Amino acid sequence: MSIETLGPYLLVAFVAGYFQTVTGFGLGMIVIGVTSALGIASVATVAAVVSLMTLVNSAVALPGKLQHVHWPAARAVIVALVPSILAGVLLLGYLSESASTLLRLALGAIIIYGGASLIMRPSRQGEPSGKSSFFVSGLLSGLCGGLFGIAGPPLIYQCYRQPFSLISIRNMLIMFFAISALMRTLFVGWQGGLDAQVLLLTAWGIPLIALATYLGRRFPPPLSARTMRRLVFLVLLGIGASLILPELGKLLA
Repeated sequence: MSIETLGPYLLVAFVAGYFQTVTGFGLGMIVIGVTSALGIASVATVAAVVSLMTLVNSAVALPGKLQHVHWPAARAVIVALVPSILAGVLLLGYLSESASTLLRLALGAIIIYGGASLIMRPSRQGEPSGKSSFFVSGLLSGLCGGLFGIAGPPLIYQCYRQPFSLISIRNMLIMFFAISALMRTLFVGWQGGLDAQVLLLTAWGIPLIALATYLGRRFPPPLSARTMRRLVFLVLLGIGASLILPELGKLLA
């Protein structure tokens, strides 16, 4: 991998790690979206890298925070998350071989939806949703996580509807992403998908992810929560559009 390719990748990894720490999500969508748009590696390769990076980020950000998790809701999500992750990985293998355009369109749409779900936050409910609602969001997020290594959008919407504290929501999301990343990594490894390129990109990215996570915890940005959400939305909107528009141009041509 040339320095012209590795340099942008490392910059993207650092920025994504910081965003993940201060917002509770963003690492996967930023890394896989930008690297796919730039053609640094295949979607399958970057999804495997994102899963490994998420594990590193979670290992730094999550310790000592589990007491903030709302466990009745979390258990319902986890039960659904695991099998749907495996289904998503299998679907990715099929689409990578037979429908690459559809795969990139779906990735762009999910990234834009992730940004929109943050900026258009729903009104908080007076009472937590039922376990079945969390189960369904876990199924959808597991499918996204298996496909692209980004389990965020459905869970982001679901969690921000709840009458939980912001610290509880952020740490629940980080925990869900950690579980998704762990299960995906184990399954992909069992399939033989953790090849030299995946390990090389991960090895280069891990120190920057760890540093960005530390800086995010120690030095959060001096921005209001509303401004931060708008900034993340604009970043994800641009990434999603950069994936969708070229593929639509190919179809129209």
